[in-house]
Order: sequence, then C-alpha cells, then structure tokens
Amino acid sequence: MSAQRSALDSGRWHFNHGPIDIVAEAHGDPYAVAAAHDAAWARFVHVLDELVRELPLLRLPVSDDMRPRGVVARRMWDACAAFSPMFITPMAAVAGSVAQELIAFYDRPGIERAWINNGGDIALHLAPGQSARVGVFADLARFDWRDHGGALTTDGQFELHADQPVRGVATSGWRGRSFSLGIADSVTVLAATAAQADAAATVIANAVDVDDDAIARRPANECKDDSDLGDMLVTVDVPTLAPSQVKSALDTGAICAKVLQKGGLAWAVLLVCQGQFRLVEPLCSKSLQTVLPKAVGSVFA
Repeated sequence: MSAQRSALDSGRWHFNHGPIDIVAEAHGDPYAVAAAHDAAWARFVHVLDELVRELPLLRLPVSDDMRPRGVVARRMWDACAAFSPMFITPMAAVAGSVAQELIAFYDRPGIERAWINNGGDIALHLAPGQSARVGVFADLARFDWRDHGGALTTDGQFELHADQPVRGVATSGWRGRSFSLGIADSVTVLAATAAQADAAATVIANAVDVDDDAIARRPANECKDDSDLGDMLVTVDVPTLAPSQVKSALDTGAICAKVLQKGGLAWAVLLVCQGQFRLVEPLCSKSLQTVLPKAVGSVFA
C-alpha cells in the first residue's frame, strides 16, 4: 500500500504508510504552515521504503562492525549506540527518529510551533518564546474514545518552553505498541531529540521490573515472528501486584532514569505503574512545570 494523507483541519494532517501513523500539527502563518506540511509529506512518502531496505541490519544489536546508510536509519543507530553495552537494537528508536526527520521541515520563518506525533512519540519545533503542552492520560486499558465523545480530558500535563532543551517526547511500557522487558504501564521521557527520547524510554521501561511468577512473559519471537528481540522474554500480562512490589520496580526504574539523565540522555522522566508514579525532575535550573494527579495509570504524550 502506498503512503496516504488526509487533512484533519486547517493545521493538522494525518500521514500513514504501513506501520507508520503520524499526526502533524503546526501553528503560524497559514502559507508557511501549508508549505511545511507539503515538504514533510514529500519526505514522508520515501521513509518506509528506505527503512525496509535496511531492516535486517536495524533488527540487530548496535555494533561498530556495521552502520546503516539511510539518514533515518543512521539516526536510529546513533540514538541507540549511546546506550551500549545494554542490549538494544536501532528499532528502539524508529518512531522517534521518523518524527525527528519530519519536524525539520517546520523549522522555517512563519512557523511558531509544530509537532509530529508518531504513535505517541513526538518531535517538537518551538520558535523563541513559544511553548507546548503534553498531556498525561491515566489507565489506557480502560480508555475508549467513544466514551469521551471524541474529546480527551487529560489527567495531567507537562508544559514545555522553547528555552528548555527538550524537542522530543516518547513513551514506552508493556501496554504499548512495542514489547517491553519490564512491567511499567508507561515511561515518558523528555529529551533533546525524539530519537533520544524513544531509545531512553525503552531502556528505562525495561528497568521497571520485579520478580514475580504471576507476571506472564513469552519469547518475543513467539509474539511476533520478526521481532528484533529474538527469544528474549517480554511482558505480556501483569496482574495486580503488592504496592511494595510496585514501589520496588519504580525505584529501580528511577535509578536507571537518573543514570541516563546524568549522562545527558534524558532531561526528565515520568514512570508509571499500577497507580503509582515517580517523576525524575530536571537537573538544571529550568524547572519542569507539571500538573499531575495523585495516582495515574498510563501516560501518553
């Protein structure tokens, strides 16, 4: 199937090609917005074919022996190489890398702010003085958009400003589109780029874990034939755990998040599991403005 696009309203477009499903939104001068959308679309139609040509390499652990050639594929590789020697393949950063590729077309005069939302992994453009709000939604397992009449009320929000070093937001967890080794309902990472946020969210979500025989895990290649994780055990179901177990899992994930933060691989992190959460605040003086509930389930940007 070829790439398709449809206008959602004056400032938003839906781009779709196979597994890539994107909402592009921009604000500013109408002519600049239209030109940016057209340029992003012209690039988007080639992205999937480029990735498919290098897919066998992208499903292998990051190694110095071989590097991909395509621009998006190299971005995936570079983002994940920063986490070596942890097991991670470039596919951990695919959604963020694609979003980051497209957001570049909105960095032009007349565009005040824009974002590319690739299934919850977001790349942002913010002109000086501009800001964007990222929503937090609790408990995806119980969410049905039909119950909201098409409108979503978030349970919390991040406020991001142009002078903060954040241009990427990504979420990972065992309930998400990709496999996870951990039990987090979600881990949302704010980082310098969308590719970096995507890879970091994967690594931190894997770290949110606890030993319990009731947690159901299966080899990844039994869940999906061509999984880049091979026969590694991935989480397929998490029963209600004791609060102390959830706390332990979140504590472990928060430690991982702080290590990555000190290494410059994440700016701030929100970890969520079974009604409990941890917020790893930024290290710098540019504080993160948040409005969060006392207990949340899943977080989606």
